[in-house]
Amino acid sequence: MPKNAQEGIKVNQPKSIDERNAVANTCAANLELKIPFAVDGMDNKIGEAYAAWPDRLYIIDKDGKIAYKGGPGPGGFKVSEMSARFEAMIDGRK
Repeated sequence: MPKNAQEGIKVNQPKSIDERNAVANTCAANLELKIPFAVDGMDNKIGEAYAAWPDRLYIIDKDGKIAYKGGPGPGGFKVSEMSARFEAMIDGRK
């Protein structure tokens, strides 16, 4: 049984941008996210442009360029690799 089902988490596919934003905000609040995040429009243009399905982690630098692109998740997530890249950016090592 998937972890979300074990924890009683069920999210219906949003039918409007307001519903999609509500799901994202609930997720961010429950996970106590302290970082900025973006919600794709109902057309999924960003997801398609970034090959984000099923999910993917990115770091976008201050110039709006991709500084890190993780593998497809959740199996492709390499948190230590992403953290190292983020730390390097903070330290000024682009």
